[in-house]
Amino acid sequence: MSSNVGLSTPRGSGTSGYVQKNKSLLKPRDAGAPYPKDWEQVKHRQRQPDAAILEHEARREIEVKVFELRDKLEEEGVDEDEIDEQCAALRKKLEDERKAGKSLGPNARNLKSHQVHDLAKAKIEESERLRRALGISKDYEEGSHWRKQEERLRDSLARRDGEDEKDSK
Repeated sequence: MSSNVGLSTPRGSGTSGYVQKNKSLLKPRDAGAPYPKDWEQVKHRQRQPDAAILEHEARREIEVKVFELRDKLEEEGVDEDEIDEQCAALRKKLEDERKAGKSLGPNARNLKSHQVHDLAKAKIEESERLRRALGISKDYEEGSHWRKQEERLRDSLARRDGEDEKDSK
């Protein structure tokens, strides 16, 4: 058999013996429904940033600034005790600013694609600013306008039917 083609040898068969996969064969898809039944599952939910990772990044940023100060002071030849004091003071100042919420973190425009938690936090803040600017309430539910409109239509039809029944009696 020559490569499961049904020929003992490709010789004299008019074929090269090269076997190709039949790509025109359509395999049946999963038997499941093509659309989910639970629409709550389909709703868009923003990616929530991990607070521990954001905290770690903020502390890391503080330590980078402290290290830069230490490096600069060592190059200037400052005494080791003085370096330690200045670094501790800078660390305390930056940590107090971070706890007070003054340092807003990195600029959203300068974030890299691998900083997913920072990007998620920036996106949530952007969405919140947009929501406030457009005057959208926090408890707004997507599509609620159409639902209210349908309810009003049903109520008016029910009232009209009720009035028609009273008039016909």
